[in-house]
Amino acid sequence: MSLTGNWSYPTAIKFGAGRIAELPDACAQAGMKRPLLVTDKGLADLPITIGTLDIMEAAGLGRGIFSEVDPNPNEKNLEAGVAAYKAGGHDGVIAFGGGSGLDLGKMVAFMCGQTRPVWDYEDVGDWWTRADADAIAPIVAVPTTAGTGSEVGRASVITNSETHVKKIIFHPKVLPAVVICDPELTVGMPKFITAGTGLDAFAHCVEAFSSPHYHPMSQGIALEGMRLVKDYLPRAYANGSDIEARAQMMSAAMMGATAFQKGLGAIHAMSHPIGAVFHTHHGTTNAVCMPAVLDLNAPVIADRFRTAAAYLDIEGGFDGFRAFVQDFNDALGIPRTLKDLGVDPARVDELVAEAIKDPSCGGNPVKLTEANLKQLYEASF
Repeated sequence: MSLTGNWSYPTAIKFGAGRIAELPDACAQAGMKRPLLVTDKGLADLPITIGTLDIMEAAGLGRGIFSEVDPNPNEKNLEAGVAAYKAGGHDGVIAFGGGSGLDLGKMVAFMCGQTRPVWDYEDVGDWWTRADADAIAPIVAVPTTAGTGSEVGRASVITNSETHVKKIIFHPKVLPAVVICDPELTVGMPKFITAGTGLDAFAHCVEAFSSPHYHPMSQGIALEGMRLVKDYLPRAYANGSDIEARAQMMSAAMMGATAFQKGLGAIHAMSHPIGAVFHTHHGTTNAVCMPAVLDLNAPVIADRFRTAAAYLDIEGGFDGFRAFVQDFNDALGIPRTLKDLGVDPARVDELVAEAIKDPSCGGNPVKLTEANLKQLYEASF
């Protein structure tokens, strides 16, 4: 089976090895003639980024780049990115990288024509309607990891540098016009990033599958996404040059992000404040939190995960799935506890106070309270 395709769901996607060469066509499709490539500091000087800039330049698109993006991008990164966009006379954004580069790139395109602070567009009610939709620049997304799925998302996560709180900024037009998914761009990922990003995709699928909201399309996507991670993440972790495994993981990442339109839950509610305060890797943090959250949700989700376990060829129903999750984490070098990630147990109350405000709480099968969130944190130390 050829792992190459042109898909139109949830947006236009050019999928397959070597397809970064089609970036000029993608920019033309999106209506860009002078794009700004936005990526993170760690990627700026790597061969995959230099090669992409070369492709842009050869096509007459220039080689504009902004890379002052932190691992947990914040409003200061965003302000600097918007300033670079305007100063360079750009007409669109190539969001390039993992979650941080993708999220910040999308926000540069979103905010370059807005007049209100970014926090006024948080994913609360209909706040997104405050934005001038016509002022949002076109976006082409190029993921270089397989985890967040932000390349097919309509939102970005931005950290408030003063309060250390992560906020979700949403607008339908933040969904990239074109996505290039080239698994060759992920070959150089270190093993710990391969594991952490892959388990982020897994968490998206698990939480979407657990969510009580009605969305059978997302339910099916989440189930198959879990299977792809189970089957192919160990291969990508063991051999970073396994293009088939890398490609299947890129699919799983997009599937997780598409599925979680159905809702996320306590894993992300816990993880967001931890990442904002302690700057931990998001996907790795999700993986550490997952076992305790599965235990909390067990009375509600056991039946549906009995079905999932059978599909995933895991024996033992929900209990077998729960055991698999811990074994999977262990096999991929994931720390067992939040303390091992560098999280201070003395700050649990502070984390709980922020977690209870997280929009992800609304998708958890068991109603989240400050009391059971505290129990979850304590169980994860």
